[in-house]
Amino acid sequence: MDVRNKVIWITGASSGIGEALADELFNRGAILILSGRNKVRLNEKKAAFDAGSTPGRCHTVPFDMSKPGEIQDAAEYVKHIVSRVDILINNAGVSQRSYAYETSVEVDRQLFETNFFGPVALTKAVLPWMLEKGGGFIIVMSSMAGKYGFKMRTGYSATKHALNGFFESLRAELHDRNIRVMIICPGRINTPLPMRALTGDGSPHGIMDKGQLNGVPVKKCARIICRAIRHNRKEVFIGRGETFLLVIKRAFPPLYYFLVNRISPT
Repeated sequence: MDVRNKVIWITGASSGIGEALADELFNRGAILILSGRNKVRLNEKKAAFDAGSTPGRCHTVPFDMSKPGEIQDAAEYVKHIVSRVDILINNAGVSQRSYAYETSVEVDRQLFETNFFGPVALTKAVLPWMLEKGGGFIIVMSSMAGKYGFKMRTGYSATKHALNGFFESLRAELHDRNIRVMIICPGRINTPLPMRALTGDGSPHGIMDKGQLNGVPVKKCARIICRAIRHNRKEVFIGRGETFLLVIKRAFPPLYYFLVNRISPT
């Protein structure tokens, strides 16, 4: 799909992959709706876009993905400011840095509210509108941790496995309704995601992982995703050694189990 003049709604757009995607898609001619919790950062991004191009190609709709009421309100507001949403990118999410035995069930629920129920609720709010308009493209940001388990990611990995199951099933349901569904599975991308990751008591991790620092540059990640949108890909894997680990798990499980027990989780 060519993104020029397409209306694209990106959640989690105030930092990381979401912000890099906003830059890349705007430069390719898209009309953007940027969402996230950080209203100041979203408005700064909009101001920068408006200053460098024709104003009106970027809108901001801040809300908290973990709050169902705010999701519904955001969807209704978007329907008032644009005539359609061609592409929905469910990017917002929160990571985890804690072992299962030290993580409260409340933190597990918090991870699910943001990472699973939030994208599902927003998709269900937008999907009938897409069907009414004759089609659309739904994208969800899963993770390599949605393909295999990893230490200190029990709750996080569970949310991403759940996303894969839901959106793969949704793709099958909509295959003849002109709705495309793409699942993106990044590994370690150089973003500040670990800083805000939840620890066992729900407090932020506050530390940048070495593995994340050495991850794929976020701008490169955004370019890969944009190419995948252009070519209507169904599933995209982005990473370095993490993607190789997935191949090993499928081809030679004993080696996978040997390696995954020895890789540092930070």
